[in-house]
Formats: sequence, structure tokens, C-alpha cells
Amino acid sequence: MEHPIRILLVDDHSLFRSGIRFLLSRHPEFEVVGEAADGLEGIKRAKELKPDIVLLDLHMPGIAGIEATQLLRQDIPQTHVILLTVSEDAEDLSAGLKAGAAGYLLKNIDADYLLESLKRVMNGDSVISADMTKKLFAQIRKDTPPPPVAPEADKLTPRERDIISQLAAGLSNKEIARKLDVAESTVKIHLQSILKKLGLSNRVQAAIYAVGHGMA
Repeated sequence: MEHPIRILLVDDHSLFRSGIRFLLSRHPEFEVVGEAADGLEGIKRAKELKPDIVLLDLHMPGIAGIEATQLLRQDIPQTHVILLTVSEDAEDLSAGLKAGAAGYLLKNIDADYLLESLKRVMNGDSVISADMTKKLFAQIRKDTPPPPVAPEADKLTPRERDIISQLAAGLSNKEIARKLDVAESTVKIHLQSILKKLGLSNRVQAAIYAVGHGMA
């Protein structure tokens, strides 16, 4: 068996942390290695434990989720940060992604979706609750009407354009592979090529790029 995914829980509500810990304890592929009740403590614990994933609340006393995300990504870039929050504000989502979060999940998601999201992030995906994806892209379209396709997008092959368009629709690698009738590994290879050609860091940035440049 592979090593379990090591997770640090950072949330100022102890009851919520207990619930997530209990959920994850029922699945051997996950291990909760620690907890923290605020952002400052979370950063300290993350540096000590170097978890695979930090599940981080957005609004907490002291250092809040956005600043904590920035510091975590700066100090331990190998650790993924997923914001787990009640905030359905598209501006919070945008700020979290810009800070380097690999995911933005609402606390009302079901257990299976959370478990699958943790695995997806470890496989290089970014995860956003479906309702929030729609809000984010709606706000981008509202605030910045799509300009002509940027010159660098001419570097993309037709297949890469297909894939970046599907990213902007919020599809996972597996869903894109199924829709385009290709292997998931092929989607991953194309995605890496897209990121390199456009000078981007992750799939969320690619999706936002696609929406902002009339490719979605």
C-alpha cells in the first residue's frame, strides 16, 4: 500500500476539525497528522510536519486564510493548500487562487466529494466547488469582456485549445479525457504543454486565462 496522504487541519472551530478528522480516519489512504486553531499556529505546524495537504479555513482570528496560504506556498511549496470555507464570495475565491491555493471547497460539500478532491489535488489537479467555478467565471466575464485571443495562444495546438476550453468549463482531467475520447495521461501531457506555452503555473490559472481571453 502506498503511503497515506498526510493532512493538516487548520480551522478555528474544534467541532468541525473533529468531524473532518473522524471522516478521514475511516479511510486508510488518509492520515491527519495535526491540527491548528488559527492561521499562525497552522503555519508553524505545517513547517514542522510538512504535510501533503493543508485543509485551511478562510476566515480565522489572527492570520486569515489568504495570507496563511501565501506564506505556506512561499515557505513549503511542496505542500498543497485547499481552502475549505463557508464563503461563497467570488472575490474570496479569486484571492485564494491568486495566493496559490490548489482548491477552494465549500463546507457544505458531501464527504465523497471532499475525499475525491484530496486525491485529485495529489494528482496535480486543482479543485473548486462546482457552484464557485460558475461564479468565478461569471465574474471574470462581467469584469473583463473577452478580448481577442492573445498572441501566445496561437502556440496552442487544436487539441490543446480543446482541452483548455474544457478546463474553463470546470472539468477534471478524467472528465476531459472521457469527453474527448483520449487517455487521462494524454490530457495531463497536453496540460503541461499548455502551462509551459502560456507561462502559467496550474490548471486553475489556465482556466481563468481561457475565460479572460475568449477561449471558453
